[in-house]
Amino acid sequence: MNLAMLSTLVAILDRGSFAQAAQEVGCTPSAVSLQVKQMEVYFGQPLFDRSARTVKPTDFALEAGAVAREFAARFEALRARPAVAVAGRVRLGAIATVQTDAMPQVLRTLQDRHPALSVHVSLNDSDVLLSELKAGRIDAAILVRPQAGGSSRLVWQNVVRQPFVMLLPPGVAAGTPQAMLQRFGLIRYDTTLTGGRIADQYVRRIFPRARPAMELRSIDAIVAMVSAGLGVSIVPQPRRPLLEAHGVAELPLGRNAPARQIAMVRRNADADSRNLEAVFSAVQAAFAGR
Repeated sequence: MNLAMLSTLVAILDRGSFAQAAQEVGCTPSAVSLQVKQMEVYFGQPLFDRSARTVKPTDFALEAGAVAREFAARFEALRARPAVAVAGRVRLGAIATVQTDAMPQVLRTLQDRHPALSVHVSLNDSDVLLSELKAGRIDAAILVRPQAGGSSRLVWQNVVRQPFVMLLPPGVAAGTPQAMLQRFGLIRYDTTLTGGRIADQYVRRIFPRARPAMELRSIDAIVAMVSAGLGVSIVPQPRRPLLEAHGVAELPLGRNAPARQIAMVRRNADADSRNLEAVFSAVQAAFAGR
């Protein structure tokens, strides 16, 4: 027994014959006859009197048809019901570079699409955000995904892969990354951060004798220091307007350049959350426009 059989029963009652019912439900008359036989087996009694030239429904068939019509009406009402609105509160953590780069557009998009959704944003490092998420203090985070992939007990959604580049002071003729590190001091990206550790591993691999001039957590601050001619730096590719504002040049690191994966992560219990799916959609849109 299935809903298609009930639809066939209603069609027979409305049209008065198996052949015309077959046209309405889009199958052959023999298929209609088979469905009627299956329903009769299921109910344990005949639905139609076949002794005359035209089939005549039994009282039970009329009763079953009435129930089938009610089912159909109720299912149609369910289908026509408005979708559950995206509303409520989301606690969203994000690393600093996401907050200064994509977050304004994310929040603007969410405000336009889902005005009933309130988003509270907090700033922290990737490792801390993961701990906050596991402890239930935030609902989701946009951060640097661990190079090993991250815990399988969480739901990970990749957003964008960001290559690392070398930043050069204004007016400096570009050379190889090794030559630039030999010529200038290194403004190191904070090695307590996931991105800073990735950059440090690359520097140690290509030029172990690099001379650290300073170590900073903020990419905006690093760009300002490079702009002042205080050294070069290797960081995740900054936003273009920031580099242009400071006159800083960008040197690609080639095919073997390191990269970091920006991802949104949530708990498994929130895998189907409409609110968090709305946030992820806005995050994707913000990064796609860059």
